[in-house]
Amino acid sequence: MSDHDKSLWLKTCREHVVDHPLNGDLTVDLAVIGGGYSGCTAALTAAQAGASVCLLEAQDIGHGGSGRNVGLANAGLWLPPEDIRAHLGKQAGDRLIDLLAAAPADVFDLIERYGIDCDPVRNGTLHCAHSASGLKDLQRRHAQLSATGAPVKLLPADQATQRTGSAAFHGALFDPRAGTIQPLSYVRGLARAAAEAGARIVTQCPVQSMQYDNGQWVLKTPHGLVRAKSVIQGTNAYHQGLQATATDYVPVYYFQFFTAPLSDNLRASILPGGEGCWDTGLVMTSFRMDAEGRLIIGGMGDLGQAGRTVHAAWCRRKLAELFPQLSGQSLTEGWHGRIAMTSDHIPKITQIGPNALSAHGYSGRGIGPGTVFGRLMVESLLQDDPDLLPVPAVPEYRESWTGLRRAYFETGATLMHLIKARL
Repeated sequence: MSDHDKSLWLKTCREHVVDHPLNGDLTVDLAVIGGGYSGCTAALTAAQAGASVCLLEAQDIGHGGSGRNVGLANAGLWLPPEDIRAHLGKQAGDRLIDLLAAAPADVFDLIERYGIDCDPVRNGTLHCAHSASGLKDLQRRHAQLSATGAPVKLLPADQATQRTGSAAFHGALFDPRAGTIQPLSYVRGLARAAAEAGARIVTQCPVQSMQYDNGQWVLKTPHGLVRAKSVIQGTNAYHQGLQATATDYVPVYYFQFFTAPLSDNLRASILPGGEGCWDTGLVMTSFRMDAEGRLIIGGMGDLGQAGRTVHAAWCRRKLAELFPQLSGQSLTEGWHGRIAMTSDHIPKITQIGPNALSAHGYSGRGIGPGTVFGRLMVESLLQDDPDLLPVPAVPEYRESWTGLRRAYFETGATLMHLIKARL
């Protein structure tokens, strides 16, 4: 079941991309597969560097997770710094930590530089402690982030209440580096800027096969062949076809509903500072305001499965629990997206062939990392320098029991929401 047409981001997107259909064969320096954050940033970076570029998107720009997410432009990954170093080692870990600490600045700089109309609000984010154990987790994160020089601040319960408008939290971790955007407008703005820089944007054009022949890649599509010296694949959790270069991940689903624009009084009582929020719950909840004063609330779960009714009922109850002043407020429709989760929650870059890279596994942190990874993959290919990559490339990446683990996450989210909806 597809509910992409119910997305608030689709309804309110003000950025438009003029694409150029592929009619026959084309030869370029770089072919980009996938029109999400990584792909569009890669196309923009390469075009600005003077390379000829063709971006091929099977659907529309932002059709996948880039156009469906919460719109929090966060710094870093889900993992705290010590966990990143434990997985990557100190040198590689510190490099990734530093790169992603600056990711929100990269995002907001691109928005300003190219005039992307995506409602940017850089007032920070709040990671909210849903319990006493959640507060202990935030204390650990605060200590580790502060040690890296991050300007984060741990807020006590009364300040968390003041900042969110909800008395449900034991405290919150405030990160002033981050902010919120209209995520579909951002990715379409990147594609528009790439096209203005000379990149050819082709939508509704899935890549059916690709092979390396005589020093160049040959990509077959329903509308012609694209030959390229280099390839970047940024399909992430919305990989379509091309099984030879499909990447392994655990699919995790996340849904969102939204209210009608709130009255001025209600709007002043909820997130008056405009931060974006998520909590420390194992089955996470997020909430934020959009530019028109709609409250957007989301949680883990697949609205395309039998649990849709359960997830929707939980969402209504959760809204009233967090904000009693909104009890009885109706929620408008709802949509969901798919997240590519890796076991260690660290994004991967795969060397899928000569001069060909694929990135995936942002684990729910697509905006900042996707932007950074797209840019650095291009710089690495153009300069023939693998040390420029944000993480070392691997020849392949495999996950085990992905289908079983997907069922585990969805069943857990559904059961949790069923129990909470009935309390």
